[in-house]
Amino acid sequence: MNKEELRAVWKKEEEAAHIHGWDFSHIRGRWEEEKDLPWDYEEIVRRYLSDGLRILDYDTGGGEFLLSLNHPFHKTAATEGYLPNVQLCQETLLPLGIDFKACNDPANIPFEDESFDMILNRHGSFNAKECYRLLKRGGIFVTEQVGSENDRDLVEKVLPDTEKPFPHLNLREQKKAFEDVGFHIIEEEEAYRPIKFYDVGAFVWFARIIEWEFPGFSVDRCFGQLLEMQKTIEDKGIVEGTIHRYLIVAEK
Repeated sequence: MNKEELRAVWKKEEEAAHIHGWDFSHIRGRWEEEKDLPWDYEEIVRRYLSDGLRILDYDTGGGEFLLSLNHPFHKTAATEGYLPNVQLCQETLLPLGIDFKACNDPANIPFEDESFDMILNRHGSFNAKECYRLLKRGGIFVTEQVGSENDRDLVEKVLPDTEKPFPHLNLREQKKAFEDVGFHIIEEEEAYRPIKFYDVGAFVWFARIIEWEFPGFSVDRCFGQLLEMQKTIEDKGIVEGTIHRYLIVAEK
């Protein structure tokens, strides 16, 4: 394809960049990440989970992971702040008897003190002091987080010198934040792993979805850089970047 044909294809991906829940199926098979993390978040959650515990999944997305746990619904609560996902959760979680509340402020979660035995948070916002308030004594907080270095090499390819959106998201600083409010850290890990794109259109869709990492990204603005990516894919079959993840399991 010539340059303008490529632009037209990529613009279609740009226009299609909307998601319902946290659904990346649009680029399935065209992109890979989190295939080789040194931990399994679900396995770790299940290690601490039992049917008698009251649990909260903060920033649940569309509730997909929460529902996969098959925890007793009357012992389950969830929050979400992204409006399209709030509506989805209201439609799917509330009818099941899950105590769902809209919330976009991790420092002001609308539940009573010591309401939960376990709080889950995967790639969502969090506040250590608020988690401590919400947990019963001996309660467990489990989080897998996206770190501050996530996708930075890809950001530099298309938007050089862009500031990091969350510079303090790393294991060292966040572990200290939890210890400072009284938590005991049970497990901790940090990892840097590849993220792979097999066509530029998949990257365009991804960059538009992850807008906080790629602020102001568009096909027209970054067209020259996308053409360079296209050359790399034609030569090597792949464009690679680096993801940054960290894991904390903390006990009150």
